[in-house]
Amino acid sequence: MTKEELALEVIRRLKEEYPDAGCTLDYDQAWKLLVSVRLAAQCTDARVNVVVEKLYEKYPTVEALAEATPEEIEAIVKPCGLGKSKARDISGCMKILRDQYGGKVPRDFDALLKLPGVGRKSANLIMGDVFGEPAIVTDTHCIRLCNRIGLVDQIKEPKKVEMALWKIIPPQEGSDFCHRLVYHGRDVCTARTKPYCDRCCLKDICGRHGVE
Repeated sequence: MTKEELALEVIRRLKEEYPDAGCTLDYDQAWKLLVSVRLAAQCTDARVNVVVEKLYEKYPTVEALAEATPEEIEAIVKPCGLGKSKARDISGCMKILRDQYGGKVPRDFDALLKLPGVGRKSANLIMGDVFGEPAIVTDTHCIRLCNRIGLVDQIKEPKKVEMALWKIIPPQEGSDFCHRLVYHGRDVCTARTKPYCDRCCLKDICGRHGVE
């Protein structure tokens, strides 16, 4: 089975297993996803979803958050960890949205990458979830599972994994595929315990060779 054939079969099975999989960060506007994905670094999505409720209650718009000082933002987002750097990035990001984009999130990958605290993973998430564009989000679940399954060959660097997946994942499938990997990585192909291979829908096609 070629990697392309393996990818299509993995996509098919994960669709059956997780038909409604989507982004696990709560948001109803693009700028809120931008904030949440920054806070999610080294923090669970569940905790982020709780913390941002307080943040948006006090600062309900891009303009309001742009007016807040990094210290005021940090006081609220501190439970997510790395509060100082995350608050600084969020503050700078909101100011740019307000001053350069009329309070809107730019629909351009390179423009997103220029925003404070936004890397390829975050930019891909925005492009896929907000704008419906082809996207591959190489978070820790994606990297771990794609190595175990055999879609990539012992590649750990996020950008290299992303580039390898672009070659074998149909563009229109990328975003949802990565969301399903998150669900599968949390429930079955876990990181901190031995993977539950006995109940994995991919067990007969997985190329896992002890790659962790």
